[in-house]
Amino acid sequence: MRTEEEITEIYERYMKTVYRVCFAYMKNAAETEDAVQETFFRLIRKDPRFESAEHEKAWLIRTASNVCKNMLKHPSRRHEDTWDHAELQGADRPETQRADHPEVSDVLQAITGLPNKYKTVIYLYYYEGYDSAQIAKLLKKPNSTVRNYLREARLLLKERLGEEYEK
Repeated sequence: MRTEEEITEIYERYMKTVYRVCFAYMKNAAETEDAVQETFFRLIRKDPRFESAEHEKAWLIRTASNVCKNMLKHPSRRHEDTWDHAELQGADRPETQRADHPEVSDVLQAITGLPNKYKTVIYLYYYEGYDSAQIAKLLKKPNSTVRNYLREARLLLKERLGEEYEK
């Protein structure tokens, strides 16, 4: 069992990374924070042993991604679609789509609008610096699939961000 000090060190080392992964899926601060909390709770509960710091980071990213996917599948999330209708604009929404968190950039905000299959791949490649082979191993997908996801996601981001993305 890890000590409280060890858990605190892991949390401080990876909280921002886990937050950004979760925000890419959840699209709002409150649910992102719930997902981050659940990710670290699983770390405490399962108490996995890691071969290296890279293995530790990969485990947290994969767990965060799985936590978010499970949260998005939950029946209570079905109401989320109702907030996308045209009659509810900007301040009328119960929660804004942009988190008031310093770690969320405009590009990351655009990433949240991508289909789920692209979010983690894009985040790992651009924000965490993994190459496509490392991402494929981490996500247990063929390397060609990861490269294809990256290509398709880049096209979607270019379309959504226009000139801003090309800079």
